[in-house]
Amino acid sequence: MLVQVLSEAFLIGVLAATVRTAIPVLLAALGEVYSESSGVINIGLEGQMLVGCLAGFLAAFYANSVWAAIAFSALAGGAIALLLAVMTITLRANQVVTGVTVNLLCLGLTTFVYRALFGVSLVAPSIPTMHEVVLPVLSQIPIIGPVLFQQKPSVYVAVLMAFLLHFVFYKTTVGLQVRAVGENPTASETMGVNIIRTRYLCVVFAGVMAGLAGAILSVGEVGGFTYNMSAGRGFMALAIVIFGRWNPLLVLVASLFFGVADSLQLSLQALGLKLPSELFLSVPYLLTIIIVAVTSTRSRAPATLGVAYVKE
Repeated sequence: MLVQVLSEAFLIGVLAATVRTAIPVLLAALGEVYSESSGVINIGLEGQMLVGCLAGFLAAFYANSVWAAIAFSALAGGAIALLLAVMTITLRANQVVTGVTVNLLCLGLTTFVYRALFGVSLVAPSIPTMHEVVLPVLSQIPIIGPVLFQQKPSVYVAVLMAFLLHFVFYKTTVGLQVRAVGENPTASETMGVNIIRTRYLCVVFAGVMAGLAGAILSVGEVGGFTYNMSAGRGFMALAIVIFGRWNPLLVLVASLFFGVADSLQLSLQALGLKLPSELFLSVPYLLTIIIVAVTSTRSRAPATLGVAYVKE
């Protein structure tokens, strides 16, 4: 067993799976950085991701296209986020309670729609899935090549998005406005920033990213849809945003940290380690709790996070 764990093949397998499993959480967390930085905590990420899973599955099944699946997942996630935005920004409902309600709604809605269309079956309908894209030359680099350059397109796009969103966040007027709205909306409005519009755009963007994360799960990885498919990844994304201190590049690193826990527990189970499977499955969630407990007191959240804006 120890020889297998220390082997190069096992190491490459774990690292490659780390990158792959980190992508859905990374996408959702990147969107949440913008939402929370504008002052709205989107607890509904889990539900938006789950709706994205189902929308992507249905689009892939009926349209037989991965690209259609990605587009419909993004639209579905954005639509659920728009609902949350109306309730929290326009109607000024409690953001945490609203987010929990959205999650419950999405869990019931996706289960109902899937069973209404396909019934209760042990064999899920087949759909097209993403294929790996091997980058020439780079993929031949020992260890690093198979880990980073023999992945699905979603991996390359997500990493590039992390760098792009970091640049927008810190180097452009748009990013400055988002951060200003979350820190001091009254002062921002005196400078001509539309607070309501900025918050709406950021929340919907977070929903679109969560929907894309759902598509990666159903179309990019599994090739199907199952009950509660997101399995808490939306809540992990919320923890990653805190761990990453609302910084897109630190969120990228934090996502890989969580990806290690997820991929390692799967790899150890595959080796037949004699421990209860429930123990392995609980590792990423235990890590989430520990990270939030340790970092939440040391991280400074946007000043008006969770506070509804009332125009003076």
